[in-house]
Amino acid sequence: MSKCLNQNRLLEINNLSFSYGPIRALNHVTFHVNKGEIVAFLGANGAGKTTLLQTISGLHKAASGQIFFKGEDITRLPAEKIVSRHLIHVPEHRQVFATMSVVDNLYLGAFHHYSKTKRKNVDKDMTKVFEIFPILEERKHQLAGTLSGGQQQMLAIARAVMAKPELLLLDEPSLGLAPLIVKEVLTLVKKLRDDFNTTVLLIEQNVYASLKISDRAYVMQHGEIIKEGTAQELIQDEKVKEAFLGHAVN
Repeated sequence: MSKCLNQNRLLEINNLSFSYGPIRALNHVTFHVNKGEIVAFLGANGAGKTTLLQTISGLHKAASGQIFFKGEDITRLPAEKIVSRHLIHVPEHRQVFATMSVVDNLYLGAFHHYSKTKRKNVDKDMTKVFEIFPILEERKHQLAGTLSGGQQQMLAIARAVMAKPELLLLDEPSLGLAPLIVKEVLTLVKKLRDDFNTTVLLIEQNVYASLKISDRAYVMQHGEIIKEGTAQELIQDEKVKEAFLGHAVN
């Protein structure tokens, strides 16, 4: 496999394209994510953001282009091989295992490395997860499907943390949640970066809130990146404010 030589770049995407039949969903997308960053992707529905994450994580196969993770070309790897490299995707709509308990959902997050890790080490990881998400410890024997929407989203993220992510792909973590819960979820995302050195690639409908916790951001339109910059630059950008932020920063 070919190599990406910039060692500070945890993820590097070069000219990535993907189509749904005749519809081009990603069109020569190029960007990077450095170690330790939170990078946000902005764009209207249908811009290609979710497709981008699904292609990076191996759920879709790129039509062309390359995906480098930790310097390795993973473009043609199946999703399960990508997970084993600690690139973890939390899709939209939470998708917890509703008929299983909270604690069993968390154990499933550790599945890909469980056989290589002693049970006590997995339990230590779960203790750390409960420190970040105390509500999950309170509900650990409860069926996941009976949790509130916000609690299910926390469980989906916590399950991903059990997989020991070096890069966490988060797709719309606040979708359908009340404003106070949105703030709590995004605060937890920042805590994962700050306290656990987890790099995050974030898609979030609350553009202002996502930019407040991000280092950099890209704007997508019709499957292409049309703008990029630091989060602060994009918060102040008049076109971005007009398209996404309204009066939020006034």
